[in-house]
Amino acid sequence: MPARLSDRNALVTGSTDGIGAAIARALATEGAHVVVSGRNSARGEKVVAGIAEAGGRATFVAADLGTGAAVRELADASGPLDILVNNAAMLLNPAPTADVPEELVDGALAVNVKAAFLLTGLVAPRMAALGRGAIVNLGSINGLFGSAGSALYSMTKAAMHSMTKSWADEYGPSGVRVNAVAPGPTSTEKVAALTEHVAPILAKVPSRRASTPEEVARAVVFLASDEAANIHGAILSVDGGRSAI
Repeated sequence: MPARLSDRNALVTGSTDGIGAAIARALATEGAHVVVSGRNSARGEKVVAGIAEAGGRATFVAADLGTGAAVRELADASGPLDILVNNAAMLLNPAPTADVPEELVDGALAVNVKAAFLLTGLVAPRMAALGRGAIVNLGSINGLFGSAGSALYSMTKAAMHSMTKSWADEYGPSGVRVNAVAPGPTSTEKVAALTEHVAPILAKVPSRRASTPEEVARAVVFLASDEAANIHGAILSVDGGRSAI
């Protein structure tokens, strides 16, 4: 079967490990040239090397998306893009709202929301000028319903869902599709460290298990491909059915 993303250029933010790395690998497997980005150069180069060993194409661009200047540098360094995946985010430990320090609020908003907002504002108009492109945002089921102790993280992911719908209306008429994937608990190293918090959630999941990073990545590939040609503004949950109940 022909690769679905041949000759397309993609940028995946926060792709040096976990879900982001799985997305980068999946896009490359489908023929895209992938810009892997993140703060850790050693991990980023390892992802790029793995993609190359599998016959794919990728480059690494170091980026700490906590500032607008860094976002602009990443956009310039990535070159023309056909696909943008806004994945970079701080995964926050559950905590009472009153115990969350202001600097953590500022950091989460900067990385989880502001970076995606600014990067899309730089990339989407370039796509629109060419009349094509796909943007996939990584939301979360935490952005779909409330959870005690997760107000900050949930707020940032609800913002991603809201931006997805607004951008679908803003850029869709110019041929740029904007959608989101909302993962539930996913078997990454970071989530494994939150076992005490995650276990009660999994007990309510119809599938009774966490998703794998590869399962989330396949949803991103679908939304980035021509198979989703008339899908705009969708929030696709990959959560074992948790958000349905």
